[in-house]
Amino acid sequence: MTTLPAPGATPPGLARRFAALLYEGVLLFGVMFFACFVYVVLTRQKDALFGLPGYVFAFVVPALYFVTFWTRSGQTLALKTWHLRIVDGHGHPLGTARALARYALGWLWVLPGLSLWQFGVRGWALSGALLGWMLLYGALSRLLPHRQFLHDVLCGSRVITQLPLRS
Repeated sequence: MTTLPAPGATPPGLARRFAALLYEGVLLFGVMFFACFVYVVLTRQKDALFGLPGYVFAFVVPALYFVTFWTRSGQTLALKTWHLRIVDGHGHPLGTARALARYALGWLWVLPGLSLWQFGVRGWALSGALLGWMLLYGALSRLLPHRQFLHDVLCGSRVITQLPLRS
């Protein structure tokens, strides 16, 4: 049994949250690789995830991954490794609607930076703009309640430290 943190508990530091985000990206790459392989084989496409059905698939698979973990235990493997948990304002795992909202709003991490693609920004300039936006977005958490990210504030979720119980 896990104990719920106090609503005013100190949030985890940015370094741990960024480390978990990086690790999550590595794990999600594996999930997407396998899912996309199955998709390409089943649809017999030669151009990977080309077209609207492929784009929808690439958006839905991570949604299923995150929403499933956030609503059950509040922890993906990366969050469990870094002793972090996603909870609602009362310290409970997220409901489905809140988890879906968090997933959709989580795209704020990358969409503003990637939107520069439409203005002809490519290569290292796009990578630098994306990295710069992500650092700015992360730094914004210093100004928000409980030092949470903007998408967490907007959907009413929190990232907390969840240390394993000692036996």
